[in-house]
Amino acid sequence: MATTTTDLRAEVERDAAAAARAAAALTDDAVTRALARAAELVRERRAAITEANAVDVAAGAHLDPGTLDRLRLDDARIDALGSQLGQLAELPPLDRVDETWTLPNGLLVEARRIPIGAVGANFEARPNVALDVAGQLLKSLNAAVLRTGGAALGTVTVLVDEVLRPALADAGLPPEAVALVRSPDREGARILVSLPRVVPLVILRGSGETTAALAREAAEHGVRTLAHAEGGGVLYLHGAADPAKAAALVEASLDRLGVCNRLNLLLVEDESQIPTGLLDRLGIEIREPPRVGWEWANDPERVASVTVRVVGSVEEAVELANAETSGLAASIVTEHEDAARRFLDSYRGTAAFWNATTRFTDGFALTGAPETGINVDRVPGPRGPVTYRDLWLRQLRVVGDGTQRR
Repeated sequence: MATTTTDLRAEVERDAAAAARAAAALTDDAVTRALARAAELVRERRAAITEANAVDVAAGAHLDPGTLDRLRLDDARIDALGSQLGQLAELPPLDRVDETWTLPNGLLVEARRIPIGAVGANFEARPNVALDVAGQLLKSLNAAVLRTGGAALGTVTVLVDEVLRPALADAGLPPEAVALVRSPDREGARILVSLPRVVPLVILRGSGETTAALAREAAEHGVRTLAHAEGGGVLYLHGAADPAKAAALVEASLDRLGVCNRLNLLLVEDESQIPTGLLDRLGIEIREPPRVGWEWANDPERVASVTVRVVGSVEEAVELANAETSGLAASIVTEHEDAARRFLDSYRGTAAFWNATTRFTDGFALTGAPETGINVDRVPGPRGPVTYRDLWLRQLRVVGDGTQRR
């Protein structure tokens, strides 16, 4: 392991360059075999994964409950890791030809989806993200350069060295196609976003300010990012909401606390709609935040909290959701179809729901492919859950017969 910042930079740059070179060897068939083998290795190396995770969890006993929940891999979650890798292997590869047309002068133009190369990913104490992100990148024929926080590094190291890299080797692919920043120091993240020649794109997942700061640093170095800095779901109980359905959706939206797509802002049209008893039973407190869009899942001391606001109309509800929150997801609960359509048509976030929980804002839940993260940027490009279908560059391939002139 590198002992100085200079050594760490040299190590990360070396491994990232090796990953970029390895990307050229990736093929759809071989990656399919590698992912299927990785699914098997999750089951075969369960004991090593469990042991490493137990050490990480014990060392992280001081962490808040939400972070510990994200860090912990129990038997069901380990089973899910293998299952998702297996399902990803079976998904069809990315169609490389987007569109084809012939110009009047006879030139054949083909719009193609080509790999990016080596893509970085920075994520905190969620070891399952290592397989989710690496799997998506490999499926799109990109190499991965992973960096996780110190809390999850032991588990992620096992997932890389005993699952992903052996699976690549068994499929005849270079194991260097998955690299790992092997230092718990936060400097590793800063280095990862400062290598535009070898890592032109970095996926950022984590707490709001930390991730936002990395995105700003990446921009200074000319590195593009897909940043998942803030989340928080909005649930709007319209005046025509069915009370039983509303209560069920509030509860379904709070089944886990340390996740970005859980209920964060509850909007009601009448105070009588606030399910106080239900929130008490679930151990959820109503809190007055510094701002309406404050994400409680990123507040270690108040993770079991929601914000409640009374609104007077669909227009006021959707304005709050658009202007004061991250734009991750919002849902309306109503039996009034016109109200639902007005809400859905006006909301500008990445996912809009009607009588459904925002907890479904997830790549695997909605598309059958694990996500690399959820991009909330309001610019053209992949928004919402980003999967292997989004991780490509557009290239125009042009074929002529030598006679064409401008």
